[in-house]
Amino acid sequence: MLKFLMTYTASPRSAPPTPEHMAQIGKFSEEMAKAGILVMTGGLVRPSKGTQLRMASGKFTVTDGPYAESKELIDGFALVQTKSKQEAIDVAERFMRIAGDGAGEILQVFEQGEGQPG
Repeated sequence: MLKFLMTYTASPRSAPPTPEHMAQIGKFSEEMAKAGILVMTGGLVRPSKGTQLRMASGKFTVTDGPYAESKELIDGFALVQTKSKQEAIDVAERFMRIAGDGAGEILQVFEQGEGQPG
């Protein structure tokens, strides 16, 4: 089984989710957990409450939000376990059809002893 970190960012034009919409997402998450696909999921607090960390030329800096510019915000994430990248894409598509307009990314999790992800 392969693990993938999936991120989702709602379109800036999207309305906040309704309780009914959140219930649909909860039902989908429960279904994926029962199937052994969903390892964990979570939503993220807006970056106004976040902290940025940087390492440049050996200097470590910490900057607390809010930030002047935040073009690409991640609203939520899921760690999934699938047989293939295509299966992870299929899971992401099902989620995005429920969540609505937005963008996401799938990153394979590197696990010791597996070699480089393909």
